[in-house]
Amino acid sequence: MPKIKLKIIYVNDKVQKGYSYEISEPMGKNFDKEFKPDLTPKEMLLLGVFGGRYMRDCKDEFPKVWFKKAKLHKKGTPGHDKKLNYFGVDASQSLSIWKKNGWIYNDDPRGWFQWYCRYFIGRRIPEEDKRQIKRWKMMRRHISQLINNCKRGDEFCRPGQRQALLHWAYDSRKI
Repeated sequence: MPKIKLKIIYVNDKVQKGYSYEISEPMGKNFDKEFKPDLTPKEMLLLGVFGGRYMRDCKDEFPKVWFKKAKLHKKGTPGHDKKLNYFGVDASQSLSIWKKNGWIYNDDPRGWFQWYCRYFIGRRIPEEDKRQIKRWKMMRRHISQLINNCKRGDEFCRPGQRQALLHWAYDSRKI
């Protein structure tokens, strides 16, 4: 398989200025063997995640097609809108809690989803990738709880857990 030509992405958005990273893998390919997300970033944005607040000011960094029908909160409006989430519930914790718990990596100040978007388009940071994939795998406990407590496909059963799983690229509509 031919190696892709290395590409540098330059980031200057509301949260991150003067940052750059290298794309070393083809988009959506060559994932770690333990990382098998059900949903792409585009699919997640289309379904409705993070109250539509996430990624509104960094569209230039990612493929435009990801945002064509994305459920995003109106720019300039404070907070987020849980109605934009697929399950219509708030399943997010604040950025201050993420920071307090040590979940934020300096290169990805917006958290796991930013890491995933960058990983998906081909950025690799081996140690950080390993840490984030470990965190992703830990979300599986919510799948077990849905399987043990809900009828298959009952989207009204535990919508908060289902929405949280969507935030982590697990397609909880199928559980």
